[in-house]
Amino acid sequence: MDNNQKPENNQPSQNQEKSEDLGANAKGIWQSIKALIRELLEIRHDTDRESTVEAVKKDISFKGHNAWILIFSIFVASVGLNVGSTAVVIGAMLISPLMGPIVGVGMSVAINDVLTLRKSFINLGLMVGLSVLTAYVYFLISPVKEETPELIARTYPTILDVLVAIFGGLALIVAKTKKGTIASVILGVAIATALMPPLCTVGYGLAIGNWSYAGGALYLFSINAVFIALSTFVVTKVLDFPLVKYVNSKRRRRTAQIASTIAVIVMIPSVILFVFLLQEQLFESKAKEFVSNIMRYEGTETIKSTYDYKEKSIEVYLIGNRVPQTSITTWQKQLKDFEALKETKLIIHQGADPSGAIDELSMQVKSGILEDLYMRNQELIENKDEKIALLENEISKYRGSSFSFSDLSQEAKINYDGIGELGYSNLITTNFSKIDTIPTFTVGWKKDLKTSQISEQKERFEKWLKVRLKLDTLQVKSVN
Repeated sequence: MDNNQKPENNQPSQNQEKSEDLGANAKGIWQSIKALIRELLEIRHDTDRESTVEAVKKDISFKGHNAWILIFSIFVASVGLNVGSTAVVIGAMLISPLMGPIVGVGMSVAINDVLTLRKSFINLGLMVGLSVLTAYVYFLISPVKEETPELIARTYPTILDVLVAIFGGLALIVAKTKKGTIASVILGVAIATALMPPLCTVGYGLAIGNWSYAGGALYLFSINAVFIALSTFVVTKVLDFPLVKYVNSKRRRRTAQIASTIAVIVMIPSVILFVFLLQEQLFESKAKEFVSNIMRYEGTETIKSTYDYKEKSIEVYLIGNRVPQTSITTWQKQLKDFEALKETKLIIHQGADPSGAIDELSMQVKSGILEDLYMRNQELIENKDEKIALLENEISKYRGSSFSFSDLSQEAKINYDGIGELGYSNLITTNFSKIDTIPTFTVGWKKDLKTSQISEQKERFEKWLKVRLKLDTLQVKSVN
């Protein structure tokens, strides 16, 4: 009996040992994973703080070569925006020195360097002013002032612009802090954050007197600049860059307070703006989803929809079968199922709309259709003209081949007794710009005719052929 109980008594201790082994193994695996992640993401040990600060200060300066590079790059970007060439705009962004003072602002705030902060702000102001002035002059004298998609895209910031500025700024400062700066990252950030095109658009807006374009583009530039500076500030703090030391402790504390105040002033509006743009983007996304997935009625099509975040409204234009009020009421109730659309008004235009909005839209649609038809007809007419010209050219090769040469020769023999022999062929000629085919008759005159008689009969014979064959152009040649 005792022998049978021994294994039962040892069982708990064996399970406990196994559990402890599993726990130890799991802990070891977790420690290995943490070590791997730390090694993968750790950047402190490869950060060159002194060289980074020196490089940032060096890039802040704006004079001489940098000034001319900025002017020329602004001209290049303006030309690219003017003609709608993305490749040209990208090239201009690669050569622009605008990024230096913005990074200088973020770093100087983080390390309490008031002198560098003041220098960064002054140089940034000069760069922005010179950029806008250069773009203004270009668009003022440019004969082409058409609004291109490249220009319109830079007139108002979106949540995507903010996200690109944040992550682009983080990538930029991380690349700058690495021992042996990664130049390709800096160039890539210069393209992604697109600081220069908004400034060119500001100049365009001023040149054409469109203040909303100028204000929106300046707003977009400000957003990009603020978030790049903010990203620089955060990374500099995380990497423990040393603060600038002052002999006077009171001055150091005052400088630290000023820097902290500036950081808060920049950070709070930026966070508020980010949240606002995020909510606006979410509103538009959910509104589009609601219109496309919920607002469905058999025999009815949505021809236009607009979304106004500030007014909290969705305006939809419908054509086809008239949607009954019960369905519209159901749609309005279903708006509350979307968190972002709870307080949104649904405005529907259909059929005989007393406001005249649907009629105006119909006129716009008709105008667009007529314009499209006109353009298509113009293309068709041009194509037909080309085909007609081609066919006429082909027909000209065979001019005169529709008559009976046998009948014609019999008539000629009766009317002109001086003709002893008659021949016919198509003569192909060219003036090296076009090719033409001319019906040609060769006449052998009887030997007893005098030269004056041959000349007279030839002239009469040619006139008769033109009337007989209804041809404007032909040739009659004598063979003797």
